[in-house]
Amino acid sequence: MNRAMLIGRLTKDPDLRATGSGISVCTFTVAVDRRFQNRDTQTREADFIPVVVWRGQAENCAKYLQKGSQVAISGSIQTRTYDAPDGSKRYITEVVADEVQFLSRPNSSDNNDDAARAASLGNSPFGNNMQAVEDEDIPF
Repeated sequence: MNRAMLIGRLTKDPDLRATGSGISVCTFTVAVDRRFQNRDTQTREADFIPVVVWRGQAENCAKYLQKGSQVAISGSIQTRTYDAPDGSKRYITEVVADEVQFLSRPNSSDNNDDAARAASLGNSPFGNNMQAVEDEDIPF
């Protein structure tokens, strides 16, 4: 099983590009705090994980995320290699995201109200076709 789940903050603005065939790909790095503090400095260290997102989700990430945004990512770990200009072989390990959830924007208060958070991002977690319902229409 190859499954990675991360929660962290973007270290810089996402980079949106397209492949030769026009498929959108967005890359960014997420800083993920380690569970324990450093014994010597009494500070938390972080790991910096490269993330790749494809297609429509890549476009949404580029549109709504920025440096400092907090995200939850679910995906798989992938390793690839390439030959550097100096002739050496380079290895890259990254998370290919299946799901990216926008948890907060930078400089926003960290509250636990999911609906308010989604509304602040311009999308409702229930879709755009919401209709008002009167209390008399509820069957319980």
